[in-house]
Amino acid sequence: MKKQEYAIVDIETTGGNASGSRITEIAIIIHNGTSVIDRWETLVNPEKEIPLPIFALTGINNEMVKSAPVFDDISEKVLQMLTGRIFVAHNVNFDYSFVRHQLEEAGFKWTARKLCTVRAARKIRAGLGSYSLGNLCTSLNIPVKDRHRAGGDADATAILFSKLLEWDSEGEITKMIKNTSQDQRLPPNLPPEDFEQLPEKPGVYYFYNEVKKVIYVGKAINLKKRVASHFSGHNVKPQRQNFLRDIYGISFEVCATELMALLLEYTEIKKLWPTYNRALKRFEPKYGLYYYEARSGYKYLVVGKLNKFQPCIEAFNNEYDAINLLRSLAQQFEIDYRFCKYSRPAEGEFIKKNDVENLPDVISHNSQIEDALDFLISNRSSFAIIDKGRSTDEHSCIWIENGHFYGMGYITSDIGFTEPSEIRDFVTPYKSSQYIMNLIATYAKKYPGKIFFNNHFLKEKE
Repeated sequence: MKKQEYAIVDIETTGGNASGSRITEIAIIIHNGTSVIDRWETLVNPEKEIPLPIFALTGINNEMVKSAPVFDDISEKVLQMLTGRIFVAHNVNFDYSFVRHQLEEAGFKWTARKLCTVRAARKIRAGLGSYSLGNLCTSLNIPVKDRHRAGGDADATAILFSKLLEWDSEGEITKMIKNTSQDQRLPPNLPPEDFEQLPEKPGVYYFYNEVKKVIYVGKAINLKKRVASHFSGHNVKPQRQNFLRDIYGISFEVCATELMALLLEYTEIKKLWPTYNRALKRFEPKYGLYYYEARSGYKYLVVGKLNKFQPCIEAFNNEYDAINLLRSLAQQFEIDYRFCKYSRPAEGEFIKKNDVENLPDVISHNSQIEDALDFLISNRSSFAIIDKGRSTDEHSCIWIENGHFYGMGYITSDIGFTEPSEIRDFVTPYKSSQYIMNLIATYAKKYPGKIFFNNHFLKEKE
């Protein structure tokens, strides 16, 4: 039986992501599990300018690569040296993504099992202050020449790999290179135990960067499966590559239901504003329905952009929804169109001078405005959603007060209620929004039997 061989790879590039950058140098060392049996390296013409910061780091400039082969010219050699061998590198996903991407551009379909020496060192030599290649070489007395050049870093990685094989009394490397190993997919700086602790339950998860700041919040029906999906696939776009490199830790909170996970995800994103969350940020309310009384004594209903210094009657994600509600109120309560403004006027600007004929009686008109507001406020109902808990001995509860999300929490199964409002004392308060209320309204319509309203549960529709 042929002994397993390893291809230890290091590359230098024009930038940090495979989709927009190119390889400028590559070194491949073949290791048979005992010793080095072959070695090859070359500069590569990237067919694009090398940025000055990259030159400052590596010392490779445009003149040096001018007469070097382009990647297409060496692609068959690279493929021949990698085929059938385990791909080894320090922060393996970086080197692997570049090599795979450029082989694909050269017309070759190639994949390989991977081994990350960052992860292997964390397992076999736990407790070191840093696992960067330079710091590991210092800590473990590994000689290194030509730092930040492909050949020098590959030589250092090969020595590190030999030492890890020697020290690996628990067979960690064998476990890591199995096809099913999660280590093949985890980001290089993420401790495996952070992933392993994730339960297969609904909830919210948090990704942290090196300084313990939350950089992403997500919700899941199955926490472990959803988090794993972030690390699968071969996406070489810079946003994803930077995202994976920034993940240094994971925490989570189990939720009883998907709805609670959705609500918690939204509120946490609004509170923490993580760098990599973009989708839910667009649901920030932008417009409001306002109520004014002019110097003339007439009352107005006005749609305008939200102003944090001016409270509104109702907030909306978009101007269309706000205008639609105001039109509906004006029609239902026969409010004169001149007192409904669909863009917020400047202070003091209300009825124009040439539009003051046949104005309604001020008392009757103001009464119509007040009736419309009373109608709007009175239709904000209070109710609870009672659902399954995180375990068999508890229930989850969400409290809606006067048409706004008040909070959510958990109660033990032995607690009984005579009034829905009693649930208010058992929930953690959160800030409401139109987006949250849309989620709750959709859920309530789908599951009416879980709504506790006016001393009873709504019956499921036949």
